[in-house]
Amino acid sequence: MTEGSGRLSFSEGYVVPILGLLSLVFALMAGLTAGRALSGDPADAVLPVAFGLGSIVALWLQRRYTPKE
Repeated sequence: MTEGSGRLSFSEGYVVPILGLLSLVFALMAGLTAGRALSGDPADAVLPVAFGLGSIVALWLQRRYTPKE
């Protein structure tokens, strides 16, 4: 599971699409909860921000583990 550079290599090809779907789901959940956060208590803004950060992290992991051709 490691290549010569010492990084993990996911050769099965299922991790990258799953990370893409997770990123999409986190972004969708951030958008769905944004209305409640904007109209309510400022503490309600934590949930959309957390979902947005989850989306960014999933995209970063997807780009990091995409096989180089």
